[in-house]
Amino acid sequence: MPQLIEHIDAIARRKQRDVLYLSFFDDDADWRRPGNWRANPTRAQVIDWLDANGVGWCECGEIASETAMRSYGGTLYLDVPFDLADPAYQALAAFFEHPDGTLRLPGMKFWAVSLEAAMRNAHHDEPGFWEAWAERF
Repeated sequence: MPQLIEHIDAIARRKQRDVLYLSFFDDDADWRRPGNWRANPTRAQVIDWLDANGVGWCECGEIASETAMRSYGGTLYLDVPFDLADPAYQALAAFFEHPDGTLRLPGMKFWAVSLEAAMRNAHHDEPGFWEAWAERF
């Protein structure tokens, strides 16, 4: 059954805050190519950890683009505010990153999208925007 997946920038606008997400790729591949996310062991490990630690998450699209159409690549929105003082964020960062900021797990990128950046696509939220866009694509 088809599934409607929200773009990460739309989530930021809905939440009215900076948001966090993860993208996954094959360990030996270019990080800009999603690879086989269904078989990505890091993604499975992350989902297990998120569930075990009560961290909300959902599948999401990357930042919406009017010049490209992408299929779902396994990205996950993390329902934790990007706030360095927040204990939930600190636990998340400790799981994902070494103290120097490098990632602990292979085949993954840890991203933050600011509300300011997300607002550049606020016109995408206008009724009928994506339908009109699809007609012109």
